[in-house]
Amino acid sequence: MKDSKLEIPHGFALCGEADCLCAAKCLRHKAYLQQAETAKVLLVVNPRLCTKDGRCAYFRDVEPVRFACGFTQMQKRMLPDQYDKFMWKLILHFGRNPYFERRNGKREISPGEQELIVDVARQVGVTEEFKFDAYQERQDWTN
Repeated sequence: MKDSKLEIPHGFALCGEADCLCAAKCLRHKAYLQQAETAKVLLVVNPRLCTKDGRCAYFRDVEPVRFACGFTQMQKRMLPDQYDKFMWKLILHFGRNPYFERRNGKREISPGEQELIVDVARQVGVTEEFKFDAYQERQDWTN
């Protein structure tokens, strides 16, 4: 990743553990280094919970990941019965409004959620490759 200024969202936990084996590629540590220069108050991961052995539970890779936006085009390609089962399984998982926000592209779909959606499509009988409406590469700021 180039050394450009990160747009750190409010509430993202930082990590100041420079001696951790993950620090060089950790988004939390990169964000800490940037914020430590100017911020008066920092939200940090408890240093006592950091393992520093390369298997940190709080590690977030600094490399961008691929988020998806919407799946209305796949919805149009499903049979009505398939879509009905698909929709209700996902509504049970995400909730009604969050499901429609993801379907319509108003809420980004994380890589893990993409896997879940594709898996549910397979469960209801979709055999063609599942394609989302659009994709965007960015850092994963989820805590």
